[in-house]
Amino acid sequence: MAKIVVLGGGIGGTSMAYELRAALGKEHSISVVGDTPLFSFTPSNPWVAVGWRKPSDIQVNIGQYLAKKGIAFNPVGAQELKPAENAIILRDGHRMEYDYLVITTGPRLAFDEIPGLGPDGHTHSVCTTPHALEGWMAYQEFVKNPGPIVVGAAQGASCFGPAYEFIMILDADLRKRKIRDKVPMTYVSSEPYVGHMGLGGVGDSKGLLEGEFRQRHIKWVVNSKITEVRDGEMAVQEMDADGKPLREHTLPFKYSMILPAFTGVDAVRTAPEMCNPRGFVLIDKHQRNPKYANVYSAGVCVAIPPVEPTPVPTGAPKTGFMIESMVTAIVDNIKAELTGKPVEAVATWNAICLADMGDTGAAFVALPQIPPRNVTWAKVGKWVHLAKIAFEKYFLFKVKSGNNEPVYEKYVLKALGIMRLK
Repeated sequence: MAKIVVLGGGIGGTSMAYELRAALGKEHSISVVGDTPLFSFTPSNPWVAVGWRKPSDIQVNIGQYLAKKGIAFNPVGAQELKPAENAIILRDGHRMEYDYLVITTGPRLAFDEIPGLGPDGHTHSVCTTPHALEGWMAYQEFVKNPGPIVVGAAQGASCFGPAYEFIMILDADLRKRKIRDKVPMTYVSSEPYVGHMGLGGVGDSKGLLEGEFRQRHIKWVVNSKITEVRDGEMAVQEMDADGKPLREHTLPFKYSMILPAFTGVDAVRTAPEMCNPRGFVLIDKHQRNPKYANVYSAGVCVAIPPVEPTPVPTGAPKTGFMIESMVTAIVDNIKAELTGKPVEAVATWNAICLADMGDTGAAFVALPQIPPRNVTWAKVGKWVHLAKIAFEKYFLFKVKSGNNEPVYEKYVLKALGIMRLK
């Protein structure tokens, strides 16, 4: 019997555990280590931050559902990895040994890299559900006495979709409240242009999103670095095409949400010879760590190169479809190893994003994620808003039911009408 430990209890970790159990049967031990008892459906956090969802709407006490599938769950989190000893030291001091380790932790949020950034400083975040709830509490005070809003993504960020979503969800909510006319809005980003999204653009995403911003009276400052955030104002340095300072901006705000750069989580990034300098797990084409062959990784915590060089550093996003394909490849490879077969499965690194805009939405498809591509496609419509709501409901059903079907592959691709393009 093999002991398999999944480190991380989010979208990647729960999908991994359920797929492993379905593929391997009951004869092998599967355990999940999370850092909270709650699974959160992270893509819904922007809705939490404007009060369109309560945390209880998108969170699940995951342990009881994993147990129904014979999967152990420990919510205390990891303190240290000892990959040379095939062991994890948990935060309560317990030592957990494994035959195979799958790292799906997600990222550490590097607010500390910019003075004044983050919930402990002067900006909010939708990266976690508790952060989104803090944002909602502040937003309720904001609407009583509205003023300027600044939303965006800091230099080094690799996740831009939630920033686009949030600023347009805010726009829609403020219009419903009939106070949009009192709120100047600015989008700030390290992207070289609006619609880059860390992907080098997808179809005419530049024109599409610039058009949405113009329609909604949202200004933007891109190709920029945030140098400091003070109470009520943000210092932003706009760069030229060579990455040299072009002009300085001081942006006033009464409410701000900025996505930070990511690093690997502390327990993982300190493991010797496992990660790149930013703490992301190094993997080969089979999702396996080159140093430790029994360690696999999937999701935001893996090291992948930027899609292209940019004047201000931008990372490449890891979307839900990509994460699911990584999970399936890892499951196939672990199963192959356990049955004495060669490791051959390779993930399909395709990007599919459903971005809600409050009363409409945008769908982006890049197959594969890194150009040149077989497919680049972008569309706007109210159907995307409805599709994202349906996706949220189905994924939460999947978590509670223990369904191991890849949601993106079976449902989202079909909904987009491109099943034949997989």
